[in-house]
Amino acid sequence: MFSIEHEFDSTIVTLVDDSDSPLKEDVVINAFEECITVEQYDPRTDQVQRITLSMAQVRDLGAALNLPEGVYALASALEDTSE
Repeated sequence: MFSIEHEFDSTIVTLVDDSDSPLKEDVVINAFEECITVEQYDPRTDQVQRITLSMAQVRDLGAALNLPEGVYALASALEDTSE
Protein backbone atom coordinates (compact mmCIF):
# COMPACT_ATOMS: atom_id res chain seq x y z
CA MET A 1 0.00 0.00 0.00
CA PHE A 2 1.20 3.54 -0.66
CA SER A 3 0.05 7.15 -0.57
CA ILE A 4 0.92 10.17 -2.72
CA GLU A 5 0.78 13.78 -1.52
CA HIS A 6 1.64 16.92 -3.46
CA GLU A 7 3.23 19.73 -1.46
CA PHE A 8 4.31 23.18 -2.63
CA ASP A 9 7.87 22.15 -3.53
CA SER A 10 7.77 18.35 -3.57
CA THR A 11 5.80 15.17 -4.09
CA ILE A 12 5.76 12.75 -1.16
CA VAL A 13 5.25 9.02 -1.65
CA THR A 14 4.87 6.86 1.46
CA LEU A 15 5.31 3.10 1.09
CA VAL A 16 3.61 1.02 3.79
CA ASP A 17 4.72 -2.57 4.42
CA ASP A 18 1.44 -4.48 4.48
CA SER A 19 3.02 -7.89 3.89
CA ASP A 20 3.24 -10.75 6.35
CA SER A 21 5.10 -10.22 9.65
CA PRO A 22 7.58 -8.94 10.58
CA LEU A 23 6.53 -5.57 9.19
CA LYS A 24 9.12 -2.95 8.28
CA GLU A 25 8.78 0.77 8.98
CA ASP A 26 7.20 3.03 6.36
CA VAL A 27 9.47 4.39 3.64
CA VAL A 28 8.94 8.06 2.74
CA ILE A 29 10.20 9.33 -0.62
CA ASN A 30 10.37 13.10 -1.14
CA ALA A 31 10.73 14.18 -4.78
CA PHE A 32 12.11 17.71 -5.10
CA GLU A 33 13.15 19.49 -8.30
CA GLU A 34 16.87 18.98 -7.60
CA CYS A 35 16.99 15.71 -5.62
CA ILE A 36 15.11 12.77 -4.13
CA THR A 37 15.27 11.83 -0.46
CA VAL A 38 14.41 8.40 0.94
CA GLU A 39 13.64 8.21 4.68
CA GLN A 40 12.87 5.36 7.05
CA TYR A 41 12.57 5.30 10.84
CA ASP A 42 15.13 3.03 12.51
CA PRO A 43 13.74 1.72 15.82
CA ARG A 44 17.19 0.50 16.91
CA THR A 45 18.58 4.04 16.98
CA ASP A 46 15.25 5.86 17.40
CA GLN A 47 16.20 8.09 14.45
CA VAL A 48 15.04 8.63 10.90
CA GLN A 49 17.69 7.54 8.39
CA ARG A 50 17.85 9.65 5.22
CA ILE A 51 19.49 9.06 1.86
CA THR A 52 19.68 11.86 -0.72
CA LEU A 53 19.97 11.01 -4.41
CA SER A 54 20.82 13.46 -7.19
CA MET A 55 18.54 13.43 -10.22
CA ALA A 56 21.34 11.73 -12.19
CA GLN A 57 21.47 8.94 -9.58
CA VAL A 58 17.69 8.53 -9.79
CA ARG A 59 17.93 8.30 -13.59
CA ASP A 60 20.66 5.66 -13.30
CA LEU A 61 18.67 3.71 -10.71
CA GLY A 62 15.63 3.66 -12.99
CA ALA A 63 17.75 2.35 -15.86
CA ALA A 64 19.49 -0.22 -13.63
CA LEU A 65 16.17 -1.81 -12.68
CA ASN A 66 15.73 -2.94 -16.30
CA LEU A 67 19.29 -4.04 -17.16
CA PRO A 68 21.24 -7.25 -16.60
CA GLU A 69 24.28 -7.45 -14.33
CA GLY A 70 27.18 -5.25 -15.46
CA VAL A 71 28.68 -1.75 -15.32
CA TYR A 72 27.03 0.99 -17.38
CA ALA A 73 27.26 4.71 -18.13
CA LEU A 74 24.20 6.41 -19.57
CA ALA A 75 24.67 8.97 -22.33
CA SER A 76 23.69 12.45 -21.22
CA ALA A 77 20.36 13.70 -22.56
CA LEU A 78 22.18 16.93 -23.41
CA GLU A 79 24.73 15.29 -25.73
CA ASP A 80 24.25 15.88 -29.44
CA THR A 81 24.44 12.50 -31.17
CA SER A 82 23.69 13.81 -34.68
CA GLU A 83 26.46 13.87 -37.26
